[in-house]
Amino acid sequence: MIERMANRKFDLVSPYGPAGDQPEAIAKLTAGFEAGEKEQILLGATGTGKTFTMAQVIAKLNRPTLILSHNKTLAGQLYGEFKEFFPHNAVEYFVSYYDYYQPEAYVPSSDTYIEKDSAINDEIDKLRHSATSALLERNDVIVVASVSSIFGLGSPDEYRDHVLSLRTGMEIDRNTLLRQLVDIQFDRNDIDFQRGRFRVRGDVVEIFPASRDDHAIRVEFFGDEIDRIVEVDALTGEVVGEREHVAIFPATHFMTSDDQLEHGIESISKELEGRLKELTDAGKLLEAQRLDQRTTYDIEMLREMGYTNGIENYSRHMEGRKAGEPPYTLLDFFPKDFMIMVDESHVTMSQVRGMYNGDRARKQTLIDYGFRLPSALDNRPLKLPEFEAHVNQILYVSATPGPYEMDRVPKSQIAEQIIRPTGLLDPTIEVRPIMGQIDDLVSEINIRVEKHERVFITTLTKKMAEDLTDYLKELGIKVKYLHSDIKTLERTEIIRDLRLGKFDVLIGINLLREGIDVPEVSLIAILDADKEGFLRAERSLIQTIGRASRNAHGKVIMYADKITDSMDAAIKETRRRREIQEAFNEAHHITPKTIIKPIRDSIHSLDTSSKDETDKDKSFAEVDLHDMTKAEKKQLVANLRSQMQAAAKKLDFEQAATLRDTILELEAE
Repeated sequence: MIERMANRKFDLVSPYGPAGDQPEAIAKLTAGFEAGEKEQILLGATGTGKTFTMAQVIAKLNRPTLILSHNKTLAGQLYGEFKEFFPHNAVEYFVSYYDYYQPEAYVPSSDTYIEKDSAINDEIDKLRHSATSALLERNDVIVVASVSSIFGLGSPDEYRDHVLSLRTGMEIDRNTLLRQLVDIQFDRNDIDFQRGRFRVRGDVVEIFPASRDDHAIRVEFFGDEIDRIVEVDALTGEVVGEREHVAIFPATHFMTSDDQLEHGIESISKELEGRLKELTDAGKLLEAQRLDQRTTYDIEMLREMGYTNGIENYSRHMEGRKAGEPPYTLLDFFPKDFMIMVDESHVTMSQVRGMYNGDRARKQTLIDYGFRLPSALDNRPLKLPEFEAHVNQILYVSATPGPYEMDRVPKSQIAEQIIRPTGLLDPTIEVRPIMGQIDDLVSEINIRVEKHERVFITTLTKKMAEDLTDYLKELGIKVKYLHSDIKTLERTEIIRDLRLGKFDVLIGINLLREGIDVPEVSLIAILDADKEGFLRAERSLIQTIGRASRNAHGKVIMYADKITDSMDAAIKETRRRREIQEAFNEAHHITPKTIIKPIRDSIHSLDTSSKDETDKDKSFAEVDLHDMTKAEKKQLVANLRSQMQAAAKKLDFEQAATLRDTILELEAE
């Protein structure tokens, strides 16, 4: 068993304190939760510092917190912000680790069976392991997660019970340790040393934890006793530090003991027998034969290998759950007194509510046609009531709370946060005709480009986003598009590149609404604003308009031939908030200024805070050689040479060679 490091306090680090109406919101929410209120709402306008208010509440309540977000881009942004607020605590990131996922499906009309296909992102898998291990080791943990956190994850008790606890002086046979590592799904590989693997050299065992990609654990034996435990650089073997104790967590979240596997196989066989009788009695002989063939093969694979493709469909049997019982999820890894904060709750709670039905409809077809046993239905996301059963205390955060939250939370438990401490006003809004909208838009973009400001354009379809991107590129405008086909970590990179000025215009569909935080954006163009529907509803429009409220020159142009009810409501609400802010600014003599916000590094599992000084220099790709003087070029060469030497020292010879070639080209000039 592992020991949780208890009584660690959340240490909020920030150069500024609460301002505007943040102090009242923080005090009200903290008092409400301390008084035992289960559900509260933070109704905060865009740019009022909702994230800072959330951080303050976490620090005051001092409890493990799950921050739930509806999309990976926003989750990545929140992860970066909370890591800055709590640099001395464990801030973790937990989203779906699939870059590409094609679920198993069957289309009866064309008799087409589609096999499951997926591509797992190794970086995100590391971060997921880091999150679950942190939750079992300490109490000062914040996990920023997408709704993938309500999908089955494996039993936390099994995961915890399979943790290997190693201490110096501990008596254990080396071969026993090796068997235990194999039992928790580590692979032995003495050549290719990667995370989730171990290697053996005489009396030395090196283990690469699944939650790391930089440091490994070296365990040195003297006979049957652990003589020394050190943490080493996995690439160079350089000793980083000595450890008295280390906990090695399983290499997979889905742990099963030999007894459980045997019981599981027995249970699958029993269910198969009953289901085959049902299908045969109903005259579905083809379906019965198909099911018998497929399931018998899976059972044989489980007996021989302990694993089979699609093993998640047998999760109920493997975990010993009853039919209909909810699966274990990330929520089960938290202690009972944890907090949930739902960011952009009007969208996130809708996703939580809708996940179960969509998953069930696909699997029911597979079951009906003999591709899967009925127990496959129990490998599923949580139903809404099951999610609610996990809730200890919950904070819904949104500028436009949805009907779900508003129905559950009394008005007395809604903390309103309208005033921006920066004095920034909600943007001005213009409605312009659709005729000639693209030419008009191009002239507006050129004005912003000259001022080194950025532009968001929101369209109704993916095709239109791509076509408009191609058209603007032909005109020489630096532009990119953002939609659901873009990989998780790549989305965060695109937002970062926009802020850095590598391009000026970002086109999207609904990814440009909730929480995307780019203070450099001064113009938002909403195409087809009068096409009523989900993307042009009142809430959606208010959220989209809010993206321009972090810039002092914020402006929104709606291209429409008529003003719909949704447009009218959004314009009026924006005007109301603008008037409240103007009154506050006048009373406190505040001049609105654009938010200056640091541009964070991309998400990865490495801590880059201790990088070499040379890494802090601009990368070669970010500098314009034509604008540099001879002296500046010489300085650049010197910096690149330092970077080359640092890369060679770290044995990153590929990077060193690239830098060497760059230096030679510069010197030739």
